[in-house]
Amino acid sequence: MCQLFALNSNAPSAATFSFTGLSARGGLTGDHVDGFGMAFHDGRACRVFIDEQRASDAALADFLRRHPIRARSVLAHVRRATQGAVRLENCHPFVREWQGRHWSFCHNGDLKGFAPRLNGSHLPVGDTDSERAFCFLLQELRRHFRRRAVPHWKHVAPLLAELSGSVARHGAFNFLLCDGEVLYAHASTRLHALQRQHPFPAAQLVDHELVLDLAQANGPDDRMMLIATEPLTRNEPWRPFAPGELRVYVAGEEVWRRTPARRPEPAPAFAAGGLALA
Repeated sequence: MCQLFALNSNAPSAATFSFTGLSARGGLTGDHVDGFGMAFHDGRACRVFIDEQRASDAALADFLRRHPIRARSVLAHVRRATQGAVRLENCHPFVREWQGRHWSFCHNGDLKGFAPRLNGSHLPVGDTDSERAFCFLLQELRRHFRRRAVPHWKHVAPLLAELSGSVARHGAFNFLLCDGEVLYAHASTRLHALQRQHPFPAAQLVDHELVLDLAQANGPDDRMMLIATEPLTRNEPWRPFAPGELRVYVAGEEVWRRTPARRPEPAPAFAAGGLALA
């Protein structure tokens, strides 16, 4: 499947160190060789870079490892294709506008028989189950909050947890969703979380020999949450999500969490249709 990464911080941060480790899984230490991408949120808008080449040696990936782009929220994805051809339109993160903001989305998993009816408000460009699920989530959020300008995450999170559970009945549905300020992370199988704050350690990557003294790169008030499919560093306390858990992060802090109390019901019948550094 794929490798996911997200950063949510209280100050503009660069993810070059983390991406150096993550991108190695795209052909050097892992076989996730079917494309990659990164989305950098700057307020309401975001910059997105995608490529269907291997993350370990593509020119664009080398640029992203060498040139810090600072943002309060960053999403990254290294793809191993399960559904959809190896083409640019099938690379994550996917980005759509809703309520005057850019929303970005990455998925790890394989959704079998997932064919929700899409009403046209958000439609896939490629042919992956991931982009289809993203369009479905935004469609349902948009339908539910059609009379609200910008719904607060306290209202979005419970509905998103319910929708995520329904989609996850079709298979693994590990995803990251961000509107530029709020990061939503859902694990149906594997995700890990790490909070970095003062005092910062010297961190060593799992997939690379690189070691970074984070105390030299961050100030005493900097705080950030990192999410990854598998831990990116050897000497930091990454903690796993529980299966089916949805967590919400704002300004480098976890602000909400929901863990299912019981196993999900059988799959429903969807109608066919349509200056910090981390």
